[in-house]
Amino acid sequence: MAISGKHSWIENADVVSLFPTLVWKIQLRAKVHEPIDASALGLLHSLRQGQPELKSGEAWQSGHALHRREELHALCNCVTRAAASVLRFLKIGEPAIEITGCWMNLYASGAAHRAHSHPNNFLSAVYYVRIRPGADSINFHDPRSQASVIRPPVTALTAANTDQVVVRVKDGTLLVFPSYLYHSVDANTSGDTRVSLSFNLMFPTFGAALSKPLWGDE
Repeated sequence: MAISGKHSWIENADVVSLFPTLVWKIQLRAKVHEPIDASALGLLHSLRQGQPELKSGEAWQSGHALHRREELHALCNCVTRAAASVLRFLKIGEPAIEITGCWMNLYASGAAHRAHSHPNNFLSAVYYVRIRPGADSINFHDPRSQASVIRPPVTALTAANTDQVVVRVKDGTLLVFPSYLYHSVDANTSGDTRVSLSFNLMFPTFGAALSKPLWGDE
């Protein structure tokens, strides 16, 4: 009920949820994600070979074409299957969706990532390879552009009045969300480097009418 208590002027009152923004959180089974994590860390070692260790506060991203690497075949299969489930949930008529970009993210102790979105795609995803306490969350921000214009003080934060939602993650967590949704990462307060993989996905048939996502050909 939007209005609590008894009021002589009200017959009934309901809250109607309009235009919800959804994030799908999937935890892979250990027997599935453990070999995926090992393969991803092996790929990371080869990509970073010869490069210096990250210093405190530093972050690193790979090129955006890792979905073409055989080492990530099993993970990419999980991502596309999860995205297909999202399309079915949303009753999307488009029969297929494909990965348009995939890249690895490293965040050393003290490193953070400002709020951003992934335009020119329909869905985005992030998979967590190596996560430690103090670096085990992602923030999602209110996508309504006008919602922050007037923000009166509140007596308590609730799902109805907050402008940020913190989602906890761990090794083997896969998140899928709309590409328009702004998200950020707080500074890593653990003693280890945080390792994740990001994905963008788009409908292949849209290429006939829309430009392909602007990712380089690494």
